[in-house]
Amino acid sequence: MRIAILEDDEPQQRLLSSWLADAGHEAHLFATGKAMRETLRREAFDLLILDWNVPDCAGIDVLRWAREHLDWAIPVLFTTVRNDETDLISALKAGADDYLCKPLKRGETLARIEAVMRRVLPEMQADKCLHFAPYTFDLQNRQVSLDDAEIRLTNTEFQLALALFRNQGRLLSRNYLMETIWGISSDIPTRRVDTYISRLRNKLDIRPNRGWCLSAVYHHGYRLELVSDNH
Repeated sequence: MRIAILEDDEPQQRLLSSWLADAGHEAHLFATGKAMRETLRREAFDLLILDWNVPDCAGIDVLRWAREHLDWAIPVLFTTVRNDETDLISALKAGADDYLCKPLKRGETLARIEAVMRRVLPEMQADKCLHFAPYTFDLQNRQVSLDDAEIRLTNTEFQLALALFRNQGRLLSRNYLMETIWGISSDIPTRRVDTYISRLRNKLDIRPNRGWCLSAVYHHGYRLELVSDNH
């Protein structure tokens, strides 16, 4: 997963980054709320980890901003030295999905992350097939069918298509797709994502009369949306 961390303490940053890297996640670090908000306007993440107190604002203010301004309900995990019940209630009411008190423990932190993602994305559990009519994804055999007819996709095309359908309605930035599909973390301009998106649109025949619209958002990325219930 691609995870954004708001934390101004450098030792804590290094610790979280190490834990997440060992678990196969990509960590992006922010020391101020302003820096995180600026990035969230143009980049996509699977999870936010917010410290309650950073130099320029409170983590709960970043949470409220995200819930108000972003077009997708990103899961949020709070980390803080504050353990008063009123703080916990405030964070949950503002839209936090879970809350961890410092000092953090590696096993508990990773387990809470997994638990949050299971609740937010239940389809990512042990399902063998996912249905997005008229498309069916066979996760075990890594195949896609359109109206019960198999569409031949490469492994990379399958991963990209699955990411788009699992995140329907959500704007996925090119950098997000580069990291999650190709494992490349780079700001160097590339047409790779655009080429694969064009190929997928043609192979899967993604268009409104099939109930789906795959659109480019200038300078940002791509969004797949359900536009009808005809199928």
